[in-house]
Amino acid sequence: MTKDSARKAAFARRKEAYARGQGQAAELLADFLARHAGRTLSGYLPMRTEIDPLPAMAAHGGVVGVPVIPGAARPLKFREWTPGSVMTDGGFGTQIPAEGAWVEPEVLIVPLLAFDARGYRLGYGGGFYDRTLEALRARRPTLAIGFAFAAQEVEEVPTEPTDQRLDAIVTEAGVRLF
Repeated sequence: MTKDSARKAAFARRKEAYARGQGQAAELLADFLARHAGRTLSGYLPMRTEIDPLPAMAAHGGVVGVPVIPGAARPLKFREWTPGSVMTDGGFGTQIPAEGAWVEPEVLIVPLLAFDARGYRLGYGGGFYDRTLEALRARRPTLAIGFAFAAQEVEEVPTEPTDQRLDAIVTEAGVRLF
């Protein structure tokens, strides 16, 4: 299966899961993140049918940033976010804080279309998180936590040598470590 056909199927599965609701997923994520209090966290502002990490981000005991896309084929940058941040258009359909410090996360909540039991994720195809994780992990230990609906699990995500594995996945069904 190609990544393009896998993405099409994954969007459909995620849309169905989103319609059913995310249950206690955000609470499970917040509980998992509690052991990383004090470490800089990156989350994301959910778009369309993405599972919503905002309650877990708001509960985090430390600095929280959100991704900013500086341009095609470049690693993400991260701007500090709080629940009261004034937001502005960040391009690519995203919202970003209008102002705030640039931060470097040690723990990232990573959005995705699909994941597998090996810890690989299928993203949107821009390679932003793979480039970002590779750069961050080259400097120091960096934890990547996928956040998704359990229904987004597939037998096997098509991979390439540049794909970065997740360290854990949190769904409404629980936490799995890879």
